[in-house]
Amino acid sequence: MSPALETSLYVFGLIALGYLSGLTGYLKTETGDALTQFAVGIALPLLLFRTMIGADFHGSAPWALWLAYFSAVAVAWAAGHLVTTRIFGRDSQAGVVGGVSSAFSNLVLLGIPLSLGFFGQEGFEILSLLIAVHLPTLIMASMILFAIFSHDRSKKVEPLPLIRDFLRRMARNPLVIGILLGLAWRLTGQPLPGLAARLVDALAGIAGPLALFAVGLSLRKFGITGNVGPALALSAIKLGLMPAAALVAALLFGLPPLTAKVAVAAAALPSGVNSYLIATQFGTGQALASNQMTIATACAVVTTAFWLSIAQMVFG
Repeated sequence: MSPALETSLYVFGLIALGYLSGLTGYLKTETGDALTQFAVGIALPLLLFRTMIGADFHGSAPWALWLAYFSAVAVAWAAGHLVTTRIFGRDSQAGVVGGVSSAFSNLVLLGIPLSLGFFGQEGFEILSLLIAVHLPTLIMASMILFAIFSHDRSKKVEPLPLIRDFLRRMARNPLVIGILLGLAWRLTGQPLPGLAARLVDALAGIAGPLALFAVGLSLRKFGITGNVGPALALSAIKLGLMPAAALVAALLFGLPPLTAKVAVAAAALPSGVNSYLIATQFGTGQALASNQMTIATACAVVTTAFWLSIAQMVFG
C-alpha cells in the first residue's frame, strides 16, 4: 500500500469510526460537538502553541507559500461563486457561501493529523504557517464580500465596524490565541518548565485523532438536505480545481519540494464546518454549505490520496 493511500485511509478511517458511532447510536451526535469544542478550544491550540515555540521555519518560504496557496484559494473561490450564481441561479450572497465552501480547507481538524502522518513534524511546521493566516484571511474576505453583496444597496460598506467585528472574532479564537502565545513564548528564548511541558505534550498528543473522530461524529448531524447538484459541483471545485491550481502555483512560485507538497495537500482537503458557520451567521446558503461539506469529506478519502501521490511524483 502506498504511503499516500495508507495515510489517507488512516485519517478518513478515524472519521468513519466517528460517523459510525453516531449512525449506530452508540454515541450521541451532541458528543461530537463536545469533542470538537475540546479539540478546537484546548488540544489543537496547545499543539499549535508547542509548535510555535520549537519550530524551525527556515527554508519554508512563507511569502511564496502564502502567495501560492492563496492564489489557489482565489481561483477556487471565484469558480465557486460563479457556479453558484451563474449556473444554479442563486443570489450573490449565496454565491459568497459557494465561494467559501469551494476554498475553505479544513486545515485544522483534518490538515494537522494528515500533515503529521504524511509529512512529519517538519511538514506540520510548514502547515502552521498557513494556519496562522488562513482563518483570519478567509473570515475577513467573507465579511467584506457579504457586506458588498448586501441586499440593502442603500447602505454603504463601513470599514470600521467590519474591522472591529473581525478583531473581536480573532481575539476570541483559541487557535489564534494558541499561535500568538506560542510566538510570544518563543521570543523569550526559554524552554517550557518541565511540568508545563508535560501537560502541554499530553493534551497536544491527542489532538489529531480526537479531532478526526469528532469530525466524523459531527458529520452525522449535518447529512444531506436536498440541492445535491450545487453541492456536487462545489465539491468538484474544492477537491479537483483548487489542488490543481495550488500545484501550478507552487511550480510558478518555485516552492521548495516539501513546502510545495504541503501546499497541494492543504488545498486538496475538504471544506470544514467554518463554511457552514459563515452561512449560518449571514442567514443564507446553510443547506448548500452543509451538503457540500458532507459530500466533499466523503469523496476526499480518494481524492486526497490522489493529490498526495501526484504531489509526490511532481516534487519528489
